[in-house]
Amino acid sequence: MARVIIPDENRQISDPNEIAAFLEPFGIWYERWEVEGRIGNEASDQEVLEAYAPEIERLKARGGYQAVDVVQVTPQTPNLEAMLNKFNKEHTHSEDEVRFTVKGRGLFHIHPEQGPVFAIEVEAGDLINVPAGTRHWFNLCEDRTIRCIRLFLDPSGWTPHYVEQGVHDQYQPVCFGPAYLPPAADIQSPVRL
Repeated sequence: MARVIIPDENRQISDPNEIAAFLEPFGIWYERWEVEGRIGNEASDQEVLEAYAPEIERLKARGGYQAVDVVQVTPQTPNLEAMLNKFNKEHTHSEDEVRFTVKGRGLFHIHPEQGPVFAIEVEAGDLINVPAGTRHWFNLCEDRTIRCIRLFLDPSGWTPHYVEQGVHDQYQPVCFGPAYLPPAADIQSPVRL
């Protein structure tokens, strides 16, 4: 299940309803979709798309998306470092970045115009979108594995447009581990918006 970390405020949010409420003012959707028992570990991309066809069609109608695919990244992915280096620096896209995580974990840092930088750690079952023009960057977690359904208006719109003097170097580049998080007693309860 996803969690949101707001490092500069020393707080985190892990309740799905609170995550959705926190992200909504930024135009970010958050949903939980069932993963367990829907597809096998070795499901083909086509089987993944068929298993989630109703949800995909709903998102296509909601956002006008025309294309959908499945991407899988593992430590064995050719040119993995070069691929990751395209997205681990602050950038924007000219269209929404819509991702449903089927397997693995990843970390989206969001740098909104109004508000602090925050991170969304996603894992299997989490759907988010990053609206067009939103400053953000992405990192894989420690196991460097993720499989996602992606939706596009036009796949060419997903090209990163880098932000000059981005703040990505000021924040943790991997998913949160014990060294990153403060002791639980020091974390403030989430503020309801």
